[in-house]
Amino acid sequence: MTDPSPKAARRPGEQALAALGLGAPALSPADASLHAFPEGGRWRTEIPSCEGPEALAVVLKESSRLDVPIHRISQGSGIWMLTDAEITEMVEATEERDIELCLFTGPRGTWDIGGSTRTDSRGGGLRARGHDAVAGCLEDAIRATELGVKCLLVADEGVLWTLHRARVAGIIPADTTLKVSALIGPVNPAAYAVYEQLGGDSINVPSDLTLDHLTEIRRVSAAPMDMYIEAPDDLGGYVRMYEVAELIRRGAPLYLKFGLSKAPGIYPYGHHMRDVTLSTARERVRRGRLALDLLARHGADGDMAPLGSRLPGTLRRFDIPS
Repeated sequence: MTDPSPKAARRPGEQALAALGLGAPALSPADASLHAFPEGGRWRTEIPSCEGPEALAVVLKESSRLDVPIHRISQGSGIWMLTDAEITEMVEATEERDIELCLFTGPRGTWDIGGSTRTDSRGGGLRARGHDAVAGCLEDAIRATELGVKCLLVADEGVLWTLHRARVAGIIPADTTLKVSALIGPVNPAAYAVYEQLGGDSINVPSDLTLDHLTEIRRVSAAPMDMYIEAPDDLGGYVRMYEVAELIRRGAPLYLKFGLSKAPGIYPYGHHMRDVTLSTARERVRRGRLALDLLARHGADGDMAPLGSRLPGTLRRFDIPS
């Protein structure tokens, strides 16, 4: 645990507004998260939607140019959209920089033949439809981890539980981390706790949750939280940069995800999407620099977790039937 008090950090416009008689109420220690990452620090960074070795190279080059520290890089199209050689190239490049690489597992309902995902109710959503889809996700997981991938991105509760059981059984490495996708992110503390118990090591919540919602979640779970500071349009397009310091105070341990609004969707990626994929990869890193600059201006840029740290700490799990 770390001290959740705001210390010398200031809120946006604080002094100027106070001088005009518009000062905000003091922050309450009662609504702050008491949790941190196991190696120390309250926030890590993630660059999402990095769809292959070429986009990864752009991200790494731009992060060096803009001095943006990166803990995790994630991909959204899926493991099955990459060749073994491409996965190996991405693993080697991220290992060289001590960055965690997270790849998405298996089939999803929106790309399946079922029509329910195209109805107004969006029935079925991103879940894995049927036994074969779960099997595909597991095969993706085995293939990726054999190639050196240490983090898997999951969009189905059954797949999450299956992969957790697989790592306990030694089918995939025990230190594989499982990241719950923003596409199915929980919106209340009870659901968040269930994802932790099912095996989630890093749980993406929708970017429209309020600050109070984050506090409510932190009262029941210490599992690391992922949150788009800027969300893609298909996830709402929210831009919450000025709230970054308070999001950390309420939601730690927190991954700051630097997405991009007003950009076309790029999943599933192929070379026909090359130009937009590389340009948006570059801009995501720049958005990260803008958010980090805001933290620095507000004196709230301390407590970043050490670069290279990736494990979630001790979490609660459902018992696995014998």
